[in-house]
Amino acid sequence: MWTNAFATAIILIFTAINFTGAKAVGKSEFFIVSIKVGVLLFFAAAGIFYMNPGNLSISTWPSSKNIFFGAGMVFLAYQGFGLITNAAEDMENPEKTLLKALYLSVMLVIFIYISVSLAVTGNLSVTEIENSKDYALAAASKPFLGAIGFKIMALAALFSTSSAINAALYGGANISYLLAKNGQLPYFFERKVWNRSPEGLFITSGLVILCANFLQLEGIGMLASASIILIYTAVNVSHLRLLKETGAKPYIVWAALLSSLVIFGILIYYEYMNSKTTLSLLGFTVFLCFAAEWTYRK
Repeated sequence: MWTNAFATAIILIFTAINFTGAKAVGKSEFFIVSIKVGVLLFFAAAGIFYMNPGNLSISTWPSSKNIFFGAGMVFLAYQGFGLITNAAEDMENPEKTLLKALYLSVMLVIFIYISVSLAVTGNLSVTEIENSKDYALAAASKPFLGAIGFKIMALAALFSTSSAINAALYGGANISYLLAKNGQLPYFFERKVWNRSPEGLFITSGLVILCANFLQLEGIGMLASASIILIYTAVNVSHLRLLKETGAKPYIVWAALLSSLVIFGILIYYEYMNSKTTLSLLGFTVFLCFAAEWTYRK
């Protein structure tokens, strides 16, 4: 009960921040991410310094199938960079700022992911990582930082989740407003309340609270990942039809489209083998989305 109450309270806090406006979201996100990235960089530097090189031996690697699944999970972990595009409406010079933000975020995340991965695998065996899969970073910090390191990394995980909630709520509100502005959603999504358009934010927040209270974390992660891959697939299909207008290189768009489809296939296969209930819920969710869209257009 207390876990659900705590999760709901955090979502409501970030809903209030998002309702305040883009500046409040930006300041809170900068504060949270600064702490998160600072902790991760410190962990990576200390972990690499104290790591056991023997743990990185090829002989300790898991099966190729598990490495393939792991690569798929890393691909999914990069989905968050797409949220940057949701801020275009609030940028002063989106043509330049958006491009810089996208490239910088991906390069920084590659550096952090590789550094953190080296620190974890260098301080824990594959068996130890499997046994502590829900808190592997915290467990990996214990050999060189002790019990306090475990607590610091657990706190960093909370900050990490909080920044993701903040960004996702911001994106949900902005996207629904822009769609309504272009006539793709009912008018009330565009109307102003205290100079804000809060309907998309409140609906997104309500759905997040329902998921947090009634679904397991793994199920929520799978639904979110599969949904975003489907959206990215649709975006790339749309982009292929707009190549003359955007001037993009076709092979990059095709690479993005095909990789999204491959990872979606891997994700579906993994869930089919591990959780058919979650897979059924995904199918039901997609059906509801298309049914709602068809009804609105009619």
